[in-house]
Amino acid sequence: MATSLGERIRALRKKKGFTLDELAQRSESSKSYIWELENKDPPRPSGEKLALIAAALDVTTDYLLGAESEDTAEDRAFFRKYQRMDDAQKSQIRQMLEIINSKKK
Repeated sequence: MATSLGERIRALRKKKGFTLDELAQRSESSKSYIWELENKDPPRPSGEKLALIAAALDVTTDYLLGAESEDTAEDRAFFRKYQRMDDAQKSQIRQMLEIINSKKK
């Protein structure tokens, strides 16, 4: 069964522990707008609003629209954050990864 945009937004919001108000604030939207997206069929968000909501939920707009899996969306969102880090932060992340990988052996 296909999952709708509203169902994806609601599931991710709850997974993150966000209230409607919190997601609205993080995505520069109103509580009623988020509620409408979650409950109206079909929702019709603008591309800009969809991008803000996806960023607030740490996924891609493609995931919200059903074009990719949640794992892929989370990985891409993580990589976007990594790309914005300075060199020292990137070095720390790489060191942590080395430690994690060395414990698997």
